[in-house]
Amino acid sequence: MKPRIWLLPATIAALFLVAIPRASADEFYNGKTITFVVGFSAGGGFDTYTRLIARHIGKHIPGNPEVVVQNRTGAGSLIAANYIYNQAPRDGTVIGNWIGPLVLQQVLGNKAAKFDGRKFGWLGAPTSDTGACALTKASGIKTIDDWFKSKRPIKIGATGPGSTTDDLPKLAQAALELPMRLVEGYGGTAKIRLAAESGEIDGGCWAWESIKPTWASALQSGEVRIVLQMTEKSHPDLKNVPLAIQYAKSDDARALLHIASGPYAQGARPYTVPPGVPQDRLQLLQNAFMETLRDPDLLKEAKKSKLEIDPVDGPTVAKLMAGLYELNPAFKSKLTELLIPGGEKKM
Repeated sequence: MKPRIWLLPATIAALFLVAIPRASADEFYNGKTITFVVGFSAGGGFDTYTRLIARHIGKHIPGNPEVVVQNRTGAGSLIAANYIYNQAPRDGTVIGNWIGPLVLQQVLGNKAAKFDGRKFGWLGAPTSDTGACALTKASGIKTIDDWFKSKRPIKIGATGPGSTTDDLPKLAQAALELPMRLVEGYGGTAKIRLAAESGEIDGGCWAWESIKPTWASALQSGEVRIVLQMTEKSHPDLKNVPLAIQYAKSDDARALLHIASGPYAQGARPYTVPPGVPQDRLQLLQNAFMETLRDPDLLKEAKKSKLEIDPVDGPTVAKLMAGLYELNPAFKSKLTELLIPGGEKKM
């Protein structure tokens, strides 16, 4: 006679519960809508990347949910970041796209950054950014040497503290003593481009990966020139454009420019979900995000739109952001003076 195996009710319940998470993640998005919240205005680089991803990610998520995009602009995407962290549903139906260096703002004590960067769920980033400064022909600045010699401060458009458009010029000015005046308050890079084309400002500094597709005609016509790269390694497209680090004259200057190659590069344009999203759904979204960025249809569309795709996965971005909380105290103090509203040096 074969022995009987009895399962106690508690054991049965435990086995049942163990089986639930995988099924719930795979089935959760049936009939759901995923909303991407972009922290910058329509037509800019962040918006362009997000709408590309949104057109393709649904088929990589079980249940093939509907996907929509909303723009929630303001304060260099800080409004969007705060919304994702504090107000967005914590069920995996809302994905934020905001400027990653805002985490540095929070680390440095910006009280307007109402989040802890270690608690977001990080999906990844579509590419690493190459910081670049683009100036109009009307500015009269053709090269970085022209900029150094300028008798007037060059007007650089920016969104708000913590954004690439804001922090890269501040780092460049502090490290290289470039003559410039920062003009803040634009809703995104699309607004900065329009202001530059109208003569309101001379240009701006943000990601080449965004400048290239969104300002293509002006670049081709010579109405806009790239005069400086804010990275430690030259982009293949910009071989004849000098690196800011080449002009650094001290260790302090080099340290400031090094930070421009960290959260402003791999962590520049991350996609996040709020804290508290179930781990199985977070992993599902992380996988779907990376699968989307390898999708042949997306890559074909990206190539046509001149959008660079060089994905950075979620765990890599999470590790990068966590590292910002370990900054050397003296260097942290210097960055606070420079980058935090009310504490920065006058420009």
